[in-house]
Amino acid sequence: MASSVAHDAHNIVVVGTNDEDMALAVREIERLQGGLVVTANGAVVDNLPLPLGGIVSPLPASEVAQTLERLDHTVAEMGVEIAHPFGFLSFLALSVVPSLKITDLGVLDVDAWKIVPVQ
Repeated sequence: MASSVAHDAHNIVVVGTNDEDMALAVREIERLQGGLVVTANGAVVDNLPLPLGGIVSPLPASEVAQTLERLDHTVAEMGVEIAHPFGFLSFLALSVVPSLKITDLGVLDVDAWKIVPVQ
């Protein structure tokens, strides 16, 4: 799953089980010019385009809410146990909230204010 809603910088954040599906999700966000994407087995399963700055949809709020609910349900069926996983994903990148955060520079230890080496 990938999202262009990634506070504060709104870079793309992606998590997954394999590089191919994660790369596909990022390419789909690029194609949509922003959004939320679910991929599996080399295919785009579902998405929510957010072409206005990568964080806003021109669709009616009710349609956005239905699509987000469908996306949450889809990833839950894939084994994600976190409630509102796209909301959770969007705050993984918020680098001012303790303790470890993902930034464009790498994993940041907010308490020590240092980049953590990832092996």
